[in-house]
Amino acid sequence: MQNDGRARGDQRSTRNSGPAVVGRETETAEIIRRVGADRSHSDVLIVTGEPGAGKSTLFDLAADRARGAGCRVLRAVGSGSEAHLGFAGLHQLLRPVLAEAEELPSRQRSALRAVLGLEECAETPDTMLVGLAVLTLLSDLAETAPLLVVVDDAQWIDRGSLDVLSFVARRMDSEPVTLLVGVRTAAALPGFDKGYERLQLGPLDTEAANLLLDQQPTPPTGRARVRILEEAAGNPLALVELAHATAIRHPEGSGVEGPLPVTDRLERIFAGHAADLPEPTRRILLLLAAADAADAPAAAVGLPEADDEAWVPADRAGLVRQDGSRISFRHPLVRSAVYHAASFGERRRAHLALAELLGEEPDRRAWHLAAATVRPDQDVSAALQQTADRARRRGGFAAAAAAQERAAELSPRREDRARLLTEAAATAVFTGQLGWVEHLAAAVRECTDDQALLGKAALATGQLMSLGSHHTAAFALLTRVADEAADARSPLVLDALAAAAVVRYYSGEESQQRQIQSLLSRMPDDAAGAALRAWVLAVSDPSSAGAFLTPALPGLIAEAKGDASRLTALAIVAWLLDQTTLAARTFDEAFDQWQARGRLPDGLGCAAGWTRLEQGRWAEARSVATDIAAMASSAGLDHAEACAHALDATVVGLLGDPATARRLVERALALVDPLESRSVAVFARRALGMAAVAEGDYDTAYTQFRSAFTDDGDPVHYHVSYTLLAELAAAAVRRGRQEHAAELLERSARRLGTGMSARVRTLIDRGRALLAEPEHAEPFFRTALKEPAGEQWPFERAQTQLDYGEWLRRQRRIAEARPLLSAALETFQRLGARPWVERAQAELRAAGIEAGDVVPTAFAELSPQQRQIVRLAARGLTNREIGEKLFLSPRTVGSHLYRVFPKLGITARSQLRDVVEGILSGTGVQG
Repeated sequence: MQNDGRARGDQRSTRNSGPAVVGRETETAEIIRRVGADRSHSDVLIVTGEPGAGKSTLFDLAADRARGAGCRVLRAVGSGSEAHLGFAGLHQLLRPVLAEAEELPSRQRSALRAVLGLEECAETPDTMLVGLAVLTLLSDLAETAPLLVVVDDAQWIDRGSLDVLSFVARRMDSEPVTLLVGVRTAAALPGFDKGYERLQLGPLDTEAANLLLDQQPTPPTGRARVRILEEAAGNPLALVELAHATAIRHPEGSGVEGPLPVTDRLERIFAGHAADLPEPTRRILLLLAAADAADAPAAAVGLPEADDEAWVPADRAGLVRQDGSRISFRHPLVRSAVYHAASFGERRRAHLALAELLGEEPDRRAWHLAAATVRPDQDVSAALQQTADRARRRGGFAAAAAAQERAAELSPRREDRARLLTEAAATAVFTGQLGWVEHLAAAVRECTDDQALLGKAALATGQLMSLGSHHTAAFALLTRVADEAADARSPLVLDALAAAAVVRYYSGEESQQRQIQSLLSRMPDDAAGAALRAWVLAVSDPSSAGAFLTPALPGLIAEAKGDASRLTALAIVAWLLDQTTLAARTFDEAFDQWQARGRLPDGLGCAAGWTRLEQGRWAEARSVATDIAAMASSAGLDHAEACAHALDATVVGLLGDPATARRLVERALALVDPLESRSVAVFARRALGMAAVAEGDYDTAYTQFRSAFTDDGDPVHYHVSYTLLAELAAAAVRRGRQEHAAELLERSARRLGTGMSARVRTLIDRGRALLAEPEHAEPFFRTALKEPAGEQWPFERAQTQLDYGEWLRRQRRIAEARPLLSAALETFQRLGARPWVERAQAELRAAGIEAGDVVPTAFAELSPQQRQIVRLAARGLTNREIGEKLFLSPRTVGSHLYRVFPKLGITARSQLRDVVEGILSGTGVQG
């Protein structure tokens, strides 16, 4: 039922007429400013306020103004009863334009139709593809007219819809689309809680409150006015409704006893209105309240719309708004009052009537049956389980878990309740809501002694805990699960150890490795668990696992073709073992599927970003960081968000923006406890050190790099710390700390022994060359540069070339220095590493060569996303194809190219290929 006009009485000058909004002039102007036919870019505004503050009224005005200016309006209103129906909010929003959605590319169309329940799907739709479908659809709609999208009462929009909307909001760029989101002040709104402008609707001041009362049909006076002003506390809806109730029931202004909480008071007022209505009207109001289908006409929920007279008393009482065949409650509190004022027996009859009428909508039918059921009922439980299965296949994990939980409550058999609650806990992991998973796990413990089910529920809790910031507690829970599973000879032990290994990586705690090894030794070495065992070993101790895992990796990856989850895991293993090229190729193969797991960032999901950084694909590394940070923030996964910020900070520092790098590191470290998340702490210190090097501040750089090791010289993190050895040596040389750095470097080499990777060997050789006496340095430089695998890490190789070239120049071997310095400069310019470009240019000038920019400066200054777009366009991809790869709308791609062409000094798309080839070849095209 269309709800565009509800709550028109909240703040209007009269009960049902007049465009003025009393006391909200500033807020009105702010919203109207964002709406209109002249919009040329996207805009997102979050409007917050208590119930009755006037959010819906302002949205009504915005919609009216938008329509008057030739804009198209899409609108959805959240409702408590539909919060557990997967993608119900998205269906409500897009239902008027589903015909236009048929023009989407086939993959996008199928994914969208699947989550909306319009067609069956064999597997869970790609979450990011659904978001891209909605983004593309909105972009296509905006081609003909600017678009206003209004989402009201967003605190009740289902999680699946919110995830899609937040995805779209992050990627709207040049679209003439305005998104207004209304939410109650205290409500959490995943995906929209950071990074967007907010407009808070507070209480009206005394002057505005009195003006609003003066404009009512029967303005209150005397003691009644004083009481209303006190009780309403500036809430516009409370002012209007209390004035209306007082005028009807207490015309002299006496007899109103209180005080009551605002919501309770207003619900009593509305219920009082409903109690005076004729029986037929009260009956259909209760049906409407029980249905709460805010997006459907009365007929769609089985209401007797043919009997128009039945609605008239409710309309006159100000409880509903009727627009042709569409009838809606004027405010959510009206529905709440009508519903809760009825007896349980009346509510039960209403839900049963609706269940009978909704035979073609099995999910809504199941929930109505559940609402009418207070005792265990196997049939209703089974119907909810089917609802959960359908929701899970569509990617609606919150809806699926809610249905499984309710199905458990209604299951007659104790063992079935335990099983369903365990399944609900495992499903709820994908919502990112740790409190819910913990509640479900506790319910399992109360319901059963079955160790297998208890272990699975605890595992679900531990898996989600591991992505937060409290890793000690997560590890303790996961190892307890593994220990109990090992005693029972359950295969669950490897699942628990796999999750525990991730925590071990995050925390870097050495004692955790000993526990993992002890538990692993209790498991038989069978083929069935080979993949998980390899994962546990690689993640928890890559230096020991590398010797036997590295030769086997290509074969394991070949066997995993088509399995995105296994490919992702093996790509992470390859990255941990410093098989960067193999890791990048594997990530590329599974990239779409990996990114589609955005509903919950994978353990070590930043590994894809670090791989791209190490390989020199810095723009893509930043894109990965941006996506993971947004996803993790919306899910409240602090460690994953912190890791993404540390990754982004590293790239930004290398590009020559140390101030931004420091801000990103501050955000990362504020999210975690460095002793609980040593991996993030060391990554962050590395970023700060590189930012200091970029500024020539080697004192700070040395301090930051040295902090990656303890006072005794042991690594703070068993994997990340070793990547700082060469940088530590370089900073130590400039600060006169060679002796301390040399001792630490050699201690690390002894500790790693033969388990060090080719990458770490080259870093140690570079460090030894820098720390050695001049007459002993050259063999180490040569050893570092002759390693064939070094090509996998272009920035690190270029650093070694620069150091060696500088050393040669100082030995007055100028002719030998020049090729090395030129090669280093070419790499730095290609990557956009401006501080290192300047240093290499200075060295070349000292060697007698005046070096100009090899790669167009303009290209280096493009945003990471623009560089990706240029590269893909140069390969001949269309805007729509580029959009599908980068999850952008075709319009946004076109807008970026429009802005990029002048910067690159070109006028046609056909010239892009020459630009990109020039960049990669090093010949350059000046911008």
